[in-house]
Amino acid sequence: MPSPAPLEVGKSYHIYNRGNNGENLFRQTQDYRNFLRLYRKHLEPVCETFAYCLMPNHFHLLIRVRDNMLADSNGQPIHRLPGQALANLFVAYTKTMNNMLERTGSLFEHPFHRKGVEDDTYFARLVVYIHLNSQRHGFVDDFRVWPWSSYSTLLGHGATLLERDAVLGRFGGSENFAAAHRAVVDETLAADDF
Repeated sequence: MPSPAPLEVGKSYHIYNRGNNGENLFRQTQDYRNFLRLYRKHLEPVCETFAYCLMPNHFHLLIRVRDNMLADSNGQPIHRLPGQALANLFVAYTKTMNNMLERTGSLFEHPFHRKGVEDDTYFARLVVYIHLNSQRHGFVDDFRVWPWSSYSTLLGHGATLLERDAVLGRFGGSENFAAAHRAVVDETLAADDF
């Protein structure tokens, strides 16, 4: 199988992956927290994050590769390829889980999956799709209560590394953002009635 195209500076992507051989990636609360901590360390310098949803056996991200990479803690420019930053995240998380679970080998499928996000309509549909994943896969009855999604943070007012203003702006504000999510849920529930 040919290698996927590298991630390009200034472009947005839907990044998703799952556990190798259907294995769970996250087993307990600390696993989700550790992944997000490592995500901040490895991806924040090279990517803006618009949306995410972490579930026991897979995850979805909506990112944009920064035009200007951030500097490290010493003020030095980080010249890292975005694909390598994702690989570093996966390796660091796998090492942690392998040590904890006394296992060996890859935890994630290779290569990670990516789709370019070219327009605002797809961007908005993708944000909703990502947030509804926990409900769609039966992890919760209401996606709004899933703690490992960006939905509540995007509607909140606290400090965040998420690109909140950019996301809400694409929807025309927080009310339209919430309404777009409700509309898809209502549409799904109506389809289930048949």
